[in-house]
Amino acid sequence: MIFPFHRKKPLLAPAEQEQVVACIKEAEAKTTGELRVFVESKCSYMDAIDRAWELFHNLGMSATERRNAVLVYLAIEDRQFAIVGDKEIYEKAGGPAFWEKAAEKLRGHLKNGEVGSGLANCVKELGNAMATHFPHDPTITKNELPDEIVFGK
Repeated sequence: MIFPFHRKKPLLAPAEQEQVVACIKEAEAKTTGELRVFVESKCSYMDAIDRAWELFHNLGMSATERRNAVLVYLAIEDRQFAIVGDKEIYEKAGGPAFWEKAAEKLRGHLKNGEVGSGLANCVKELGNAMATHFPHDPTITKNELPDEIVFGK
């Protein structure tokens, strides 16, 4: 008897992935900052912020030259997410009020099942803040971190 091989559904559809990556590239073209998105099915920690900070460091985001990297973390099945930013961008973007507002907007999209467009809109908003406080510098041509979405388990 032959059993069909079933592929696990991707965490984000290919079109959603393309949309988010395009938004990352567009955002980073306007800033010296670095923006990453990490998506996995389950959060291995009780608190998504703890997981996001672990990933932030593991992905080398704490080593950017200007300390202006931002990570958007999403655990789809556990319905958890976090947005974390390095010291400089966190403070210059407006401290807790800015980050809570960005999180609330993303939460609204996620509640409506709009994962891809929610991530894309979040990346655009974060990118605008990064461009305001860390505008593009033509003397810096190096992209410090990859632009693609990182997928966990």
